[in-house]
Amino acid sequence: MSNPHDHPTALKDLQDSIYREKVLRARSMTPQERWGAGFDLTNEVAERLLGGAMWRIGTENPELGWTEVKRQMTRLRKAQDHGLYTTQAPVTHEG
Repeated sequence: MSNPHDHPTALKDLQDSIYREKVLRARSMTPQERWGAGFDLTNEVAERLLGGAMWRIGTENPELGWTEVKRQMTRLRKAQDHGLYTTQAPVTHEG
């Protein structure tokens, strides 16, 4: 029997399957469960921000880490305010 991973579309098939499972799971959730999942995700992101900031400044002190996160977020906000960062794709004009 050949290795199923040698099939040219194996990775794409796996990605599609995982995506389909996530969509079906989300569709089966109640609104309250969706809110809870959203808050869980937000908490996980906050933990990663804190961990990354603490690693960058070389500390194990969470207070210093949160100070660094705040500094980074302020820097990003200023860049966005000056048009250096955007959450929207640029508008292209086809002629």
